[in-house]
Amino acid sequence: MSNIITVNASGLSCPQPVLMTKKALSELEAGRVEVLVDTATSRNNVSRFGENKGWKVSTEEREGGYKVILEK
Repeated sequence: MSNIITVNASGLSCPQPVLMTKKALSELEAGRVEVLVDTATSRNNVSRFGENKGWKVSTEEREGGYKVILEK
């Protein structure tokens, strides 16, 4: 899969991570967006946003936070 966008939203508070995710998703019809966040609230908000837009969402814990993976 060649369409991968990584969004580094670590250190940012909502709604900034969701707005950055929205912009990245608007650039892809299909592919993978990986969003790096450092709070559970941001993880949950980005996950919920992706699901509401019809993307398959999974999360991974990583050092210092989380990686939210959105795929379509």
